[in-house]
Amino acid sequence: MSTPLAGITVLDFGQIYQGPYATMLMAKGGANVIKIEPPGGEPLRKRIIAQGGETTLPMAMLNANKRAVTLNLKTDRGRELLKQMVAKADVLLENFAPGAMDRIGVGYKVLQPVNPRLIYATGTGFGISGPDRDNLAMDFTIQAASGIMSVTGDPEGPPMKAGPTLVDFMGGIHLYGAVMTALFHRTQTGLGQLVEVAMQETVYPTLASSYDYYVRTGKTPPRAGNRQAGLGSAPYNAFRTKDGWVAIHVVTEAHWQNLLVAMGREDLKGNPDFETNPERTKRMVETEAMVTAWTSTLTKNEVAAIAKRLRIPSAPVRDAVEVMNDAHMHERGMLQHVNHPSLGDVILPNSPLRLHGADRVDPVPSPLLGQHNMDVYGEWLGLGSDAVATLTRDGVI
Repeated sequence: MSTPLAGITVLDFGQIYQGPYATMLMAKGGANVIKIEPPGGEPLRKRIIAQGGETTLPMAMLNANKRAVTLNLKTDRGRELLKQMVAKADVLLENFAPGAMDRIGVGYKVLQPVNPRLIYATGTGFGISGPDRDNLAMDFTIQAASGIMSVTGDPEGPPMKAGPTLVDFMGGIHLYGAVMTALFHRTQTGLGQLVEVAMQETVYPTLASSYDYYVRTGKTPPRAGNRQAGLGSAPYNAFRTKDGWVAIHVVTEAHWQNLLVAMGREDLKGNPDFETNPERTKRMVETEAMVTAWTSTLTKNEVAAIAKRLRIPSAPVRDAVEVMNDAHMHERGMLQHVNHPSLGDVILPNSPLRLHGADRVDPVPSPLLGQHNMDVYGEWLGLGSDAVATLTRDGVI
């Protein structure tokens, strides 16, 4: 196969969502990704095992196309084995708390001399330096600390988190980008490097409209519900329909003129109160009321169809089940039915990164805990079956 990351070996200490998503993108790019977990499993898998299961859909989504081994880094032999793997690897990625690998004696400063070409990637909540570096960080708490919750929700309601696990995945995307940048740098210098990504920093740019609101008005950005975060665009909202909701965002004046046609309100063409976006934002409630008067007479798909025909930015508000069965993404191969040995027939995503001319990596179901111990330790490191059995007996793997 012709894949962009063929020949790249990744040692994946990723856990939960952030790290595993970054390495899943690498695996889907053709990299040889070895998922390394403690004998009891990484936190997400450990939780699954404690509940009596083998895997869950998130575990299957984020760990497809990887091989899995166990390794106890709290043992001298475990640390020796890691160094043997590092000597043959290109990337090591982890998203532990800052300094966790240093404290057990296998941080970047220890591993870099073993393989100067190694790219060591670490993902944390607040970074590996600075006064907040040791603050405990979860997606939810970073959403709070980063300002996301302050601008999410109804204007009169409490702060709300974003529904998706936004910060973990933004962190994973940036970790992937950091590793790819470092790999390119290595082609020029021959040397690896330490790369880090702080989740708080990855989401800062997402509040651009809220920062703009402060710069324009001098006021703290409010929660705007489904309106544009900076309250600088109208109509921009989710509008009720006969069977749900539809999102409409008028960006240009041409969109507004087309929306007037869709609504049968050509009488408003040339009306100075609604002709431009600044005037409509002054009359946001009245503008939204006339749009709702139109959408409420139709289904969400009928509104979307009319908007598509007239080139108005719009989409029906769909639930998770509708999205999983999206015909467009299935036709493009982004979503794919996979017969998973533990879950049965499930829908799994492929990588959204497409390099035309490269082969797409077919999905391989996520591995069980330690499934590839013999493949990696016995064959890749050349230890043999007796040595692997001893490592297992001694609790090293």
